[in-house]
Amino acid sequence: MTDKIVVLTTCDSEQEAEQVARRLIEKRLAACVNIVPGARSIYRWKEAIEEAGELVLLIKSRRDLFAALRAELSSVHSYELPEVIAMPIVDGSEEYLTWLDREVGAI
Repeated sequence: MTDKIVVLTTCDSEQEAEQVARRLIEKRLAACVNIVPGARSIYRWKEAIEEAGELVLLIKSRRDLFAALRAELSSVHSYELPEVIAMPIVDGSEEYLTWLDREVGAI
């Protein structure tokens, strides 16, 4: 098990997805953010079943940065309750994980 994580969130527009991704990279809370268009979400919200087109963001970071990353996402995201889910990176290419470490953390 590594100390690296992938954080998932969704956005409803390309513009917001890019804004969120750039903000996390600039603040060194993420090394890389993949923006994946074409998601279709069906969910329950305020007692109604909703459906929306969204973009999924795959945010690569470290576990010790999760609280700050979550706070930053909440401050810039347009959703009342944005998805913020962290999943552990169990293993990976040593070179990639080293690069990830170099890109996050201290500014």
